[in-house]
Amino acid sequence: MVVYDDRSMGNENRTITVCIDSYNDGILKGRFYNPCIQGGKTFKSLSQFFLEMEQLLDKMEFPKPFTITRTFVGNPEQENGPPEVEFWPGSIATFKVRVLFRQNASWQGSVAWLDGKQEQGFRSALELFMLLDNALTSGQESCAS
Repeated sequence: MVVYDDRSMGNENRTITVCIDSYNDGILKGRFYNPCIQGGKTFKSLSQFFLEMEQLLDKMEFPKPFTITRTFVGNPEQENGPPEVEFWPGSIATFKVRVLFRQNASWQGSVAWLDGKQEQGFRSALELFMLLDNALTSGQESCAS
């Protein structure tokens, strides 16, 4: 088990650890973790991943959706900071996703591929998926050559 503490980056609640356990014929299965959800969430398809992530972002109230009126009243910050997130790495890959904005009915942010030690920005949920797909299939393509 890996214990990840993102406090040094100042984005503890903004970072979502995505663990991919299988990726067959474009079907994504795995789990994601964040200090705002106890025990993590599982997903068995790309659509379930996006819906569960959107619910988490709404629960965290960050980033605020572009189409909702913002207010000064929000959840009080935890004095001791969020708890450390414990997770089992994905069987195939593990990513850290930071959604910084939710504009134009989509997400913008960055994704870090922990196994490949690379990070890329994304401008939409579709682009996020394309980056995940590229990382997940890059090893398979090199074996087929």
